Amino acid sequence: MIKKFASLTVALLLAFVTVGCDVDKTEEGRMPDLDVDVSGDPGKMPAYDVEGPDVDVSMEEKRVDVPDVDVNMKEKEMSVPDIDVSVPDDNE
Repeated sequence: MIKKFASLTVALLLAFVTVGCDVDKTEEGRMPDLDVDVSGDPGKMPAYDVEGPDVDVSMEEKRVDVPDVDVNMKEKEMSVPDIDVSVPDDNE
């Protein structure tokens, strides 16, 4: 159960990081000018500004039901993650 919860949490975090990025092309690229002797203008890759989301992770106390050894549910207090994600605006 814990492995399932952990893998789901990681999958959701990866989805937020992937979707929450704002990528703006800041400079055009160009192909290199080459001679047969491999000398010449090396060309230039386009430049990008990538701004990822701000992720705040903290721990807070919550009461959750956890299984006991004999599969009876008990309520225990434990630390659980509290995640805040701030996605960059499209206008920036």
